[in-house]
Amino acid sequence: MFKNKIFILIVSILIAITLILTAAFVLWNFMEKNNESTDPAVKAQDAVASVKPTKAPSAETVKANTSIIKDILTNLSGSQNFIKISFAFEMENSKAKTEFDSLLDSAVKGTIVQILGDMTKEQIEGSKGSDSLTSTIMNKLNPLLHEGKIKQIWITDKVLQ
Repeated sequence: MFKNKIFILIVSILIAITLILTAAFVLWNFMEKNNESTDPAVKAQDAVASVKPTKAPSAETVKANTSIIKDILTNLSGSQNFIKISFAFEMENSKAKTEFDSLLDSAVKGTIVQILGDMTKEQIEGSKGSDSLTSTIMNKLNPLLHEGKIKQIWITDKVLQ
């Protein structure tokens, strides 16, 4: 009977340890999800961090992997202001550029117009506004690409009125 009590005690301890480890694992995952930032700049940095580092590309490679969108003209939120803006998108590789170019007239321009339509003049002004805009665009467009990611977005021209 003594051995039977020891066996029951050992099984009870193992069950308790299993329950504690399971609760710790669930709590750890819950805390990780709460630590995710909603800031577009942080999300963009995370997306760029996932790009595999390689040696510095040559100027020709950068030019070959860059798509340019000129003169997007749209109203800002509140419809009293408008913006005319141009972008240069540097892609991770040539396959990503090809895929990006095929989505350019539909999904890319539509997404940019939608993002700009949700922003106010105050949100776009200055360097913080430009950083926020490019971060938001990168976060919305990168999930559309399967062959690679956007490495960098430059605002090449901006008229805000």
